[in-house]
Amino acid sequence: MSDELRKGARVSGESRAELAAELRRRYDEGESIRSLAAATGRSYGFVHRLLGETGVELRGRGGATRKA
Repeated sequence: MSDELRKGARVSGESRAELAAELRRRYDEGESIRSLAAATGRSYGFVHRLLGETGVELRGRGGATRKA
């Protein structure tokens, strides 16, 4: 992991854009936000916010649903 992605380190500018593009690609391929957060050492909220900034359509939470 590069110094720029250390937990708690600020990510901005081109580094942020590159990270956002990489996370979006991986999310679009089916990886979960939690697994992306664990892989990058960032929080769930950070990854969620970054994906939102890229305009990605977030998937639903899934799981069992009740029928009326």
